[in-house]
Amino acid sequence: MKVTQSSRARVGNDVSPLPPSLPQLPQRPSLQHRSPSNERKGLCHRAMIKIVTVEREYGCGGGEIAKQLADHLGWKLWDHRLTEEIARLANCPQTVVEQREERTDPLYYRLFKSFLRGSYEGSINAHKLNLVDSENIMKLTKLVVEHAAGKGNCVIVGRGSQLFLKDRPDTFRVFLYAPRDNKVQRVVARGKSVNEAQELVDTVDQERAGFIEKYFHVQWPDRAVYHAMINTAAGDETVVQMILTFMKTFDSSLK
Repeated sequence: MKVTQSSRARVGNDVSPLPPSLPQLPQRPSLQHRSPSNERKGLCHRAMIKIVTVEREYGCGGGEIAKQLADHLGWKLWDHRLTEEIARLANCPQTVVEQREERTDPLYYRLFKSFLRGSYEGSINAHKLNLVDSENIMKLTKLVVEHAAGKGNCVIVGRGSQLFLKDRPDTFRVFLYAPRDNKVQRVVARGKSVNEAQELVDTVDQERAGFIEKYFHVQWPDRAVYHAMINTAAGDETVVQMILTFMKTFDSSLK
């Protein structure tokens, strides 16, 4: 789906227009003017692959690896940028989106939403409700992911992007994982205590699995959707090179 300027995103019962312009991706150099550095990147001018989705276990370094991959390719990275754009469309603080994306709403919030929408006050003010819940964030995520994919030359991290784009032949889908001890060490290196890191490693992926199962009706990770599943214990740079090699091989098979 190509998102046009006239497309509109619904948040609750409010309607927000798609921004007139999102940052434009630079044009890829022509075959005649391709630089030596681009030659070294291993993807030719007529490459079929234009999008890479990176799904990941929490703490395996997926975000860092996705950034290195995007930098190597000279492509746009949609990770925190994706969260920022969803928050802008939802007209809410970015922290609100961060608390809701890639997870389902907690029970108390679902009960509150049901009560509010079912109450007399809620019914007469339904048009004013602007609940930034997981369902609305899911809708906006789909809009932004498909917009980014329509532009091409991008690396998209998580948020169900591998399933939103699973039918696009120009998309290469990767899943990254690591042993639990490696993940805990990475999270501790970011400043968390060992106990905090262990709890995050054990719970965040459960929330992601619940999100995928609820909205896409598949188990997480849905192995059949990925072209490659890689253990990041091999090292970030090694993983980046493996992805590039897989992309080049897969791209050749499409021609």
